[in-house]
Amino acid sequence: MKNPPDSVAHLDFVAGIPTLDLSHFTHGTPKQRTAFVQDLGAAYRSVGFAAISGHGVDPRVIEGMYSEAEAFFALPTETKLLHEHPEHNRQRGYVSFGTEHAKDSNAADLKEFWQVGQTHIPEGADMDNYPPNADVAERPALAPQADALYKSLEDVGRQMLRAIALHLELDEAYFEQYVPGGNSILRLIHYPPITSEPDSSVRAGQHEDINLITLLVGASADGLEVMDKEGAWTSVKALPEHLVVNVGDMLQRLTNHELKSTTHRVVNPPKELWGQPRFSMPFFCHPVPSMSLAALPQCVADGSAPKDPATTAGEYLSERLREIGLSQEK
Repeated sequence: MKNPPDSVAHLDFVAGIPTLDLSHFTHGTPKQRTAFVQDLGAAYRSVGFAAISGHGVDPRVIEGMYSEAEAFFALPTETKLLHEHPEHNRQRGYVSFGTEHAKDSNAADLKEFWQVGQTHIPEGADMDNYPPNADVAERPALAPQADALYKSLEDVGRQMLRAIALHLELDEAYFEQYVPGGNSILRLIHYPPITSEPDSSVRAGQHEDINLITLLVGASADGLEVMDKEGAWTSVKALPEHLVVNVGDMLQRLTNHELKSTTHRVVNPPKELWGQPRFSMPFFCHPVPSMSLAALPQCVADGSAPKDPATTAGEYLSERLREIGLSQEK
């Protein structure tokens, strides 16, 4: 960002957003842990995004997932369509090109994707919230590879939420009652080469994420942009070893907008690069559906009303899936 807020001006902005080392929290000294919590809180209060190194995800798991994703999306369209599951609100399996759009937009995003959900389902959970993951006979390694990355990113998300809890002056394990076994989604996205003038569509229209936090594995090409408080766009150019981790709407609601769910988008490349595809792998960290998103008392000033009405994570997810064109529910 051209002029970072004073609260984060001391941080490294190599990626265009605040850059932090998670190992300082997970394996650092008490001083390093405290500094990480403070710096992460400052980043999420001002920018809503951070580039995270030291997360511990095995690069071989990431590389294997990219290899499998590229092979799957290279399959014939008629084969991929066999693995589409609208009956699960497209929360599992294949979602075809042009299905999803940003909230309040009629322009379909220029992407197709594959969705993977939780395999460690809590005992007694409502199975309507946990449809089965899809297998692909043509790519038998896809499911186990995705499950390995899912578990790795869920573990990182839990550590990030521990730091966020401490910043909010909650018990460090506050989110542990909600996130292990939560309704998180790993999405493997393919933005195909652009073959003709795309009118008003972009690879992903400006939006905010639905969940608590999103962990984005480094994309295969540039394009991610973040909107600052003045409405200007900043390009995010994270290094391959970074995870870009941002606040979602659920965490913004829980903190009464103290932590920012920042608008972002994926823009089309320059025309000379239209022939290049783009792949990315976001992990949308969701809690169990029953978690209340009512604003935390310490985030609501005395005598004030919360900015959002109380709801649950499951109710809010259902509402948003309808808004972006994935849900068949009315």
